[in-house]
Amino acid sequence: MPRTVIVQPPGGFDHVIMSDQPTRAPAHGEIRVRLHASSLNYHDYAVVSGMWGPTVPRIPMADGAGEVVEVGAGVSEFAPGDRVVSTFFPTWLGGAPEVIGFTTVPGDGVDGYAREEVTAPATSFTHAPRGWSHAEAATLTTAGLTAWRALFVDDAVKPGDTVLVQGTGGVSIFALQFAKMAGATVIATSSSAAKLERLRALGADHVINYRENPQWGTTAWELTGGRGVDHIIEVGGPATLAQSMAAIRVAGHISVIGILTGVAGQLEVVPMLLKQFRLQGVLVGSRADQHAMVRAVEGNGIRPVIDRSFALEEIVAAFRHQESNRHFGKICLEF
Repeated sequence: MPRTVIVQPPGGFDHVIMSDQPTRAPAHGEIRVRLHASSLNYHDYAVVSGMWGPTVPRIPMADGAGEVVEVGAGVSEFAPGDRVVSTFFPTWLGGAPEVIGFTTVPGDGVDGYAREEVTAPATSFTHAPRGWSHAEAATLTTAGLTAWRALFVDDAVKPGDTVLVQGTGGVSIFALQFAKMAGATVIATSSSAAKLERLRALGADHVINYRENPQWGTTAWELTGGRGVDHIIEVGGPATLAQSMAAIRVAGHISVIGILTGVAGQLEVVPMLLKQFRLQGVLVGSRADQHAMVRAVEGNGIRPVIDRSFALEEIVAAFRHQESNRHFGKICLEF
């Protein structure tokens, strides 16, 4: 039977077990997928580590990529042999956001993709980009789509704009790649000189070491000639938001994506009034957004940056590697 990872309540690395779980045949509108890869995100870490641990035994991981092995009646979008990648919100097919929280998200509210096979509604997947490996495709569900939505759904980044990305996680690197695809200038921050050089190699036009330069928001503002940054990918949260506000232009757009520095903090209202910028929360995107993103990466030759891959049974070691913050880009499971 297919191998499966299960996180027992209340979560924590010592509550992660391997099990063999049967996979049922697909019903009407469903497909059965042989999964080959997943990728790690901070949200997955929160579930598995016990930070936001499950209340029932849960199969973790929101991202899954693999090959269709069987289709149920009424399914015309997919056929056996198709390479597919999962969707973060299986019920949000398109349009404006219509979901709250994680109750429908694989790996959190429902079982996820840390397993070798799954049967699910066809809308739980889209086609993967042509020519991509399963591990590459698995990076798109959460990190890729979050960056895509921030730049091109909630905003309309265009040639000549300036985009600031924070750090070297999956969302930030995808945002750098997507922004360069659109012809934007990119400012990237990190606390590591070695990582800053790698960001330059990926196309960052300016880099700032935020540990050496704690007022990096002012520096970013100056790099734009005093106009300010058009769009900021804000993954730090409370401890970095003030510097993002210093960097943003009048009527600019800050996408609030991450909570790496915590979940609460003081919010200065005056900069918002003076600069009249948009401060918008982003929680991944819809299935229609994912279709658009897949077309874009196929047409522009973008490939994800993968730091390292682990086997399915090495999932705890993978999260330990994520904890170390030594990675650059995505960490994957391949099985």
